[in-house]
Amino acid sequence: MIRTLPQQRGYATLFKLYIALFYVFLFAPLVVTCVLAFNDSNFPALPWHGFSLDWFFSDGPERIGLFHDRSNMQSLWVSSQTAFWVSLFSVIVGTAGSFLFEHEEFPGKRGLWFLALTPLVIPGVILGISILLTANSLGIYFEDTFGIDIPLFRPGFWLVVLGQFSFITTFVLLVVSARLRKFDRSLEEAALNLGATRLEVIRHITLPYLRPALIGSGAVAFLMSFENFNTTLFLVGSETTLPINLYLQVRDGSTPIINAVSFLLIITTSTFAVVNLLLKKKENA
Repeated sequence: MIRTLPQQRGYATLFKLYIALFYVFLFAPLVVTCVLAFNDSNFPALPWHGFSLDWFFSDGPERIGLFHDRSNMQSLWVSSQTAFWVSLFSVIVGTAGSFLFEHEEFPGKRGLWFLALTPLVIPGVILGISILLTANSLGIYFEDTFGIDIPLFRPGFWLVVLGQFSFITTFVLLVVSARLRKFDRSLEEAALNLGATRLEVIRHITLPYLRPALIGSGAVAFLMSFENFNTTLFLVGSETTLPINLYLQVRDGSTPIINAVSFLLIITTSTFAVVNLLLKKKENA
């Protein structure tokens, strides 16, 4: 809609109705899930039976709340650990890759750039299956040839980290590269002319300039890893992540504790988003 042009009343009404319906469609399921987390019912659905905090704090015997549920708390801890390592590795490798593609010239640079972006367009299911089959093949080869059992090649924590890292680092690469592309290289040249080493230039000039991109991409990488399901499903071992654990509960039938978990995740991710937005506004100011 172009505000400077005269608009028919019906068109303006339909436009506002569309906006309202769009946000209702987007947020209504989240609101319902959050409300049902406090429902005094043994089923994770309507009707409403009254307000209760049992699904957060009850320690039994009839109901087990989230903070006393060993399975969900363990999977929450596993997801947090996984997201930490994935975001750490992704920021380090993605930042190094952005320096390579933005500051260096070498043969085949364009082809390698498009190759680095391919994990973003490969479906997570295909990526998970491919990594699982490759890891199993390598594990069998090393065991049959050298008699060595390498835990990394078995479904488990570090294989999940490797699988998520393989595509999340591409997102960090894009974000940091976009920020680095706007960097004034004359600042680095001036520092080098004044006697600074290359590492000192990166530490005191380049990285402070990249700080908003590093923080933002790191936060998004953490959230992407935390909620990943498709790739993780094929690589997870006995220690399940939270999305896998919730899927198993929904499949087998669960209590409103899944609503309580969803409520905490919604609040946490929303807080991350607001803090990230405030940091960006402060940086721009």
